Amino acid sequence: MIQVALPKGRLGEKAYEVLAAAGYECPSILEKNRKLTFENPEKGVRYFWVKPSDVSIYVERGAADVGIAGKDILLEYRPDVYELLDLKMGRCRMCVAGPEDFYDDPNKTLRVATKFPHIAGDYYESRSRDIDIIKLNGSIELAPILGLSDVIVDIVETGNTLRENHLAPLETIVDISARFICNKVSYKFKYQEILAMRDALAKNL
Repeated sequence: MIQVALPKGRLGEKAYEVLAAAGYECPSILEKNRKLTFENPEKGVRYFWVKPSDVSIYVERGAADVGIAGKDILLEYRPDVYELLDLKMGRCRMCVAGPEDFYDDPNKTLRVATKFPHIAGDYYESRSRDIDIIKLNGSIELAPILGLSDVIVDIVETGNTLRENHLAPLETIVDISARFICNKVSYKFKYQEILAMRDALAKNL
């Protein structure tokens, strides 16, 4: 049986729809209950919902064979997993954003507020830019408004929240989408089943 970690929320629901269409349906997952795992022995699949940022941990440590994780999570947490397929869903961008009239003075240390310190650090290191990273967990847009930071590094989907707060995307760091990931040991021992799932997913995208 293949253990599949799905991210809670819209992305996970959409991913399940694609998996079901690919022949891995599990009707009990749609029932209103408090169950944590859902399985369909006939299809050889067991699903469970986890927090999006935890999917890669479950997969890396082998509690799940495969999972659906955003590229942002993979870049930030750098789990030791195989990335088998770009699902082309949950698309957005990781951007540097700041005040619309922002000028980056290279003589000053740039203050960057973000939930993604590794991604921000790698990006500015590649540009040899001296930065001060301020790790925040929510309401990142507030940081430049209140003078806590000069810019932010965050996910931008529509840009509406930025515009409403007189901020703008300044640079795109990387395009983000959901990826089908796999545990390295599982890949060795369930190679055929996992590749069959990947190929079925690819046909249904």
